[in-house]
Amino acid sequence: MATKSSPSIIVAGGGIGGLSAAMGLARRGAKVTVLEQADEFGEIGAGIQIGPNGFHAMDYLGVGKTCRERAVYVDHLIMMDGLSGEQIMRAPVGEDFRKFMGNPYAVIHRADLHSAFLDACRESPNVTLVNKERVVSYENKPGGGVRVKTAAGTVYEADALIGADGINSAIRKQMTGGDPLRLSGHVAYRAVLPIEQMPEDLRWNAAAIWVGPKTHFVHYPLQGWKTINLVATFVTDLENVGSNEPGKREEVVEKFGHIVPRIRRVLEIPKDWRRWVLGDRDPIASWIDGNVALLGDAAHPTYQYFAQGACMAMEDSVCLSDAFERTGGDINAAFKEYETVRIPRAYRVVLSSRELGRIFHVDGVERLVRNAWLKDKTPEEFYHSVRWIYGGNGLTGVKSRGAEGAAA
Repeated sequence: MATKSSPSIIVAGGGIGGLSAAMGLARRGAKVTVLEQADEFGEIGAGIQIGPNGFHAMDYLGVGKTCRERAVYVDHLIMMDGLSGEQIMRAPVGEDFRKFMGNPYAVIHRADLHSAFLDACRESPNVTLVNKERVVSYENKPGGGVRVKTAAGTVYEADALIGADGINSAIRKQMTGGDPLRLSGHVAYRAVLPIEQMPEDLRWNAAAIWVGPKTHFVHYPLQGWKTINLVATFVTDLENVGSNEPGKREEVVEKFGHIVPRIRRVLEIPKDWRRWVLGDRDPIASWIDGNVALLGDAAHPTYQYFAQGACMAMEDSVCLSDAFERTGGDINAAFKEYETVRIPRAYRVVLSSRELGRIFHVDGVERLVRNAWLKDKTPEEFYHSVRWIYGGNGLTGVKSRGAEGAAA
């Protein structure tokens, strides 16, 4: 049992999950080394949506003010029927929503969120950032602590290791013996448009989704209304698509051929699309192996349908760092508390996202049922239906002390 007021922690992975974990642990007194495989710390992708639970977490982790300044605050969440062009649901996420949830709903460029954590880590005397180091294996030392080996052959030692190395985590693979990636059969194409290229009648201050059989399309403003984020998702039989690969505009337009012309015309505008395979992994019973724990996509990779990937990683970081503080640096006790709190909540998001993706893409009678069900929802009913995810359940410490107290 390792108990220290300032334990040494290695974090594998310098994405949003890894840096938020480093920041949370450093603010609780740990000495953290982040090992990132890329030549530079950075983030690929485009926009992401941040629910109130994400702001709860960012406040605790000390970057809430910075991210608030960079975010765009949408007025509504809108669902449109891609076949008929009619509105299915318009949920207001303005002042009433903020009061109900305790924080706003917003959209932000992924790089803006990542850089907020990166800058905070660079300013922290408790965080060391190391590039060009990909963790390939670990060993729990008999007397306590962990030994970590990288692809370059470097060996690092610390009291604990946090595996935040993504959906293809080498740490998870060693821990589980290798559990398979569960491919959804869906591919997401992403692009960012200058605001002037987006048709004026679609420049909505909303996170909007157009749902259709085997397809859906999302758009929302970014970067102070300078750009519009586009995500076109469709069902495909491809199984070997990687991450952030070049995509063909012709493929996107063809897959959305049955959707209303208003949206097809938008899909013809971007010259450069990037595509990602969508997958997750089945839940596992434990994220812990001795002095090693998983976090973020390494622990609970999920489909994007609830827009909760980054938020869940930040929640993990809050819970983990709070557990370290509560236990006085007792790694084993902290890991156990973290796992007990986070597994039910994170996997509820994973399993619910699978079903939500199915609902988005239904046809025939199921489409009619979906539309009628959602049209019937009042704003109050919508607020209560999503409180479980946006209200911050699973954020140990934040509810008991409040965001301002936790961030102090």
